[in-house]
Amino acid sequence: MSRFTLPRDIYFGQGSLATLKTLKGKKAVVVVGGSSMQKFGFLAKVVNYLEEANIQVKLIEGVEPDPSVETVMKGASIMREFEPDWIVSIGGGSPIDAAKAMWIFYEYPEFTFEQAIIPFGLPELRQKAKFIAIPSTSGTGTEVTSFSVITDYKKKIKYPIADFNITPDIAIVDPELAQTMPQKLIAHTGLDALTHAIEAYVAGLSSVFSDPLALEAIVMVKDHLFNSYNGDKEARNQMHSAQCLAGMAFSNALLGITHSMAHKTGAVFNIPHGCANAIYLPYVIQYNSKKCSHRYATIARRLDLSGQTDSELVDSLVEWIQAMDKKMNVPLTLKDYGITEEDFKSNVEYVSHNAVLDACTGSNPREIDDKTMIKLFNCIYYGEKVTF
Repeated sequence: MSRFTLPRDIYFGQGSLATLKTLKGKKAVVVVGGSSMQKFGFLAKVVNYLEEANIQVKLIEGVEPDPSVETVMKGASIMREFEPDWIVSIGGGSPIDAAKAMWIFYEYPEFTFEQAIIPFGLPELRQKAKFIAIPSTSGTGTEVTSFSVITDYKKKIKYPIADFNITPDIAIVDPELAQTMPQKLIAHTGLDALTHAIEAYVAGLSSVFSDPLALEAIVMVKDHLFNSYNGDKEARNQMHSAQCLAGMAFSNALLGITHSMAHKTGAVFNIPHGCANAIYLPYVIQYNSKKCSHRYATIARRLDLSGQTDSELVDSLVEWIQAMDKKMNVPLTLKDYGITEEDFKSNVEYVSHNAVLDACTGSNPREIDDKTMIKLFNCIYYGEKVTF
């Protein structure tokens, strides 16, 4: 038996943020990252809408990019003191992921982080609060997913928490919020969405329900990402929807080693998550194509890429992704990103071992071990075609 889980309600389109006025409840915490949501007036709108619904509001501000275990535990402590019946998070993937994790430890104070990172092992949530996610970036899809990524900086490891329990109750996908993204963030988040969709299409739990969402998201990225990058407002609106479709797909089909590698190198090499995915994805496609070339070929055909055989279509897909990277000034290798050879060599065994252990590795279409992961990372560092 398989399962397909989404938020109960997804409100989308211009002005959908006003849905908050219709909530029923007494108290809400609003979890937010840096200053951008305040700067552009969206945080004030959220607070005002909640207050219109006669809901008392408390802010948890300043969630950092790649939120830490300490930030999560501090936020959970604030929640336990305030006792909200709604948790609302607005911003990029970081504050939403952090709020999801805070939710766990708000409801279960004795639960440990070590327990939380065991895939699909969380206790039943919604004993104290329900969850609303409002994304301001067009990439993570976290507003519709069963995932949260939290960083243990002492170990220099990003841990994905995976459990259907942390799928939000309500997602508000208002494209107005996405109009404020700077150009580099548009590139990184858009390529993150592309990676979600492509990995979901070949992942272990891909299904008749997730495949159409993944394919449509990929086509929308092709049609709209570069125009969004160049400032087209309607393209930016379309990308906000595309990343949500990709999120729905991968939350249920799961992901693969592109994400395993990005999780485990993000904290070590300080690479933004979307940028890491963009660099790694073409090489992972080459590696996985030994097992599922027909799936990648289907994607290439949907994108009207050139080629007759599956092998030719896989090559075209890799070339198309790297051409997209180039057009948006995303490096194609770890060396181009600026990682020194000394830094790479001193860390490659550590990140490879941890990537193999990552929760996303189990759903990759082709198995991998530490030795092979090291070889794959070397190809990515030096820009060599993956032939093994």
